[in-house]
Amino acid sequence: MRPIIGITTHAPNDQIVQDALYDRHYTSPALYVDAVRRAGGVPVLLPPDAADVTEWLDLAEGFVISGGTDIAPTLYDGDPDHPSLFPPSPKRDQAELDLTRALIEQRRKPALFVCRGMQMMNVALGGTLHEDIKGAIGQDIHRGTDGLWTQQEVQVDESSNLYRVMQAQTPAPYSGHHQGIKDVAEGLTVAATAADGIVEALEVTDHPYLIGVQWHPEMSAETEPSQQRLFDGLVAVASQSEVTS
Repeated sequence: MRPIIGITTHAPNDQIVQDALYDRHYTSPALYVDAVRRAGGVPVLLPPDAADVTEWLDLAEGFVISGGTDIAPTLYDGDPDHPSLFPPSPKRDQAELDLTRALIEQRRKPALFVCRGMQMMNVALGGTLHEDIKGAIGQDIHRGTDGLWTQQEVQVDESSNLYRVMQAQTPAPYSGHHQGIKDVAEGLTVAATAADGIVEALEVTDHPYLIGVQWHPEMSAETEPSQQRLFDGLVAVASQSEVTS
């Protein structure tokens, strides 16, 4: 049987949806679903107000913790009044915090953490974030001039699990974030960096597939093999009955 891959979603009203009949929606970019399907997995969307995320762990063989709005600074001892913050999503923060901690502590199932997801990976283990990269280091190469997508080269550590999976040392994937890793949490290894020194990928030490990337592999996975391999690798490990460290 093909493995079920749970994909976290936006909370209701996190995203504006034009719909004359309904005013609350759980949403996810379709590109995540497409990439999981190409990899041979069965995508299932996970709304973020679940009473108990252990239900998700019982349901799915692997996970994509997807991108989205800023994580609440109160979760990493940051500045909740920082002027560059986007509105937080408390229910999503809590659900993904619980899920991430469970995945890392139990170490039984694989997960790909994308953009906000990688930041949650770091926060869940006690790491911190820059509330705004430009304000912290004086420049921002991680978004376009319109505040949206850009493509930037990242340097992948050849000794990392990420390199083994992507088979690429200097890909130029899509990015669109204004926050970044400040202090790396204990238990995580930096797997890639940007030209400005910002951390671009993290992985749980000595685990076959708990990988976080600051960029958005789903954006170019259909045409860029190194990005599709992130989903292929996730599904391949999820196909195993049990993940071992």
